[in-house]
Amino acid sequence: MAELEIIGVARSNYVWTCRILCEEKAVPYTLTRGFPQSPEMRALHPFGKIPVLRHGEVVLYESKAICTYIDRRFPGPKLIPEDPLAGALVEQWVSLVNTTIDPVCMRRYLYGHVFPGTADGSPDRARIDAALPEVEGQLALLARSLEATGHLVGEAFTLADANLVPILYYLAKLPEAGAMIAASPALGGYLARHLARPSVAASEPPPPRKA
Repeated sequence: MAELEIIGVARSNYVWTCRILCEEKAVPYTLTRGFPQSPEMRALHPFGKIPVLRHGEVVLYESKAICTYIDRRFPGPKLIPEDPLAGALVEQWVSLVNTTIDPVCMRRYLYGHVFPGTADGSPDRARIDAALPEVEGQLALLARSLEATGHLVGEAFTLADANLVPILYYLAKLPEAGAMIAASPALGGYLARHLARPSVAASEPPPPRKA
């Protein structure tokens, strides 16, 4: 069968999660650049979003579906446990992060810094400040959830962790959230440990090119 292809941009947290899954399971893949809302992505995803997976005749969109396919289709460590409860907890955390934490921490807070839409390109302080109380509460929830084992589910690395690490990576680079993560041994230790994990390090996006 053809080599697996992930279509999107490397700096997308969801693209990165899919790449971590491939690295964990030693699945050869190609990252093909595709930009959100481009004609190419609209031909593959009904709303022009990234990532999209292509594997021979198989075309899938939405990172959770893509990661489920990779985990079930290929040999290697199971990133979605077969145990019913552990597997359900992974699904729970992926859903929570994707539907609640990502919209606040990434789409509102982080975008206020990096895609502010202000006339002079400066951070959108109103947008950032409005999101900060929720960001703080969500990071506190994550810290409490990581204290026991250093993983979101059980004592092993799962899709739940692969889905969270890219978000924390980007948040740690911003002043307010970065200070919150640095002040939390649970969050700071978790992020440092997993950034050193071979699958994460091998798929880490390149830094933005300077103008």
